[in-house]
Amino acid sequence: MALLLARRLLQAALILLGVAAITFVLLYALPADPAVLLAGRNATPQTVANIRHQLGLDLPLPVQFWNYIVHLLQGDLGRSFNQKTAVAPLILARLPATLTLMAAGIAIEVMIGLTLGVIAAVRRDGAIDRLVMTLSFVGVSTPQFLVALLLLYVFAATLGWFPMSGYGTPAHLVLPAVTLGILGAGWYARIVRSAMIDVLGQDYVRTAHAKGVPAARVVLRHALPNALLPVIAMIGIDIGQFMSGAVVVEAVFGWPGIGQLAWQAIQQVDIPIIMGVTLVSALAIVLGNLLADLIAPFIDPRIRAG
Repeated sequence: MALLLARRLLQAALILLGVAAITFVLLYALPADPAVLLAGRNATPQTVANIRHQLGLDLPLPVQFWNYIVHLLQGDLGRSFNQKTAVAPLILARLPATLTLMAAGIAIEVMIGLTLGVIAAVRRDGAIDRLVMTLSFVGVSTPQFLVALLLLYVFAATLGWFPMSGYGTPAHLVLPAVTLGILGAGWYARIVRSAMIDVLGQDYVRTAHAKGVPAARVVLRHALPNALLPVIAMIGIDIGQFMSGAVVVEAVFGWPGIGQLAWQAIQQVDIPIIMGVTLVSALAIVLGNLLADLIAPFIDPRIRAG
């Protein structure tokens, strides 16, 4: 276990370095010039040049990247071009909202996906199976903004059950979390169905049925735990995806997470914030996958034995 942890931490460091390098090059290859945006439309070339010098944008790209990495190793994510403040506190201030939305969204999508996936597998090739698979296909194919606007119209504007936007109470959390849950549940349902069908065909499941074990116990006690490994892996991926902040969902519901912060930074070409959010998201993906790898042996002892 210690060797696995050390190896994965080394891989994480290399992945983060690669993500930082690729993102850095792509951002500075954009035609938009942050110095021009900061200077304004009527700025003189000299003013733009002065701003570029103050921001260090006139240095060669390898030098800029080296300086960024040196500061990054010291825990410094740089300073926002527009907000004139350190990036790390800006991201930390948005993390509670993002973590809350992430936890709620993952909980909803897992509950819905597990339930529908098990039902579809047990009722394989029947009308219920086809209905669940159709709904899952619709769920994963529907754009986020469409689901968000539909929920807002029905449950906020028409029925008035929930607030239109904002943050701070459980009521504010319901609609954005359900939006993410509906969109993610389709993937979980399809994967759980596939894994359950494979497990239900195993010899030990047929043996349990032959011994007269109740069908519900066979499914929930014997089959389902062995079909959870793909779900654990997907949760690890979702942690990183939601940590990037479901940008569209946060924008529609006015949720003050790091996704909304990233969207504002993209509009303003605020490179330090974009870099900071990207690295935090990459770190979350790496840690989520590492956590999934560490949990998997406790679910399936065969992995531990291997």
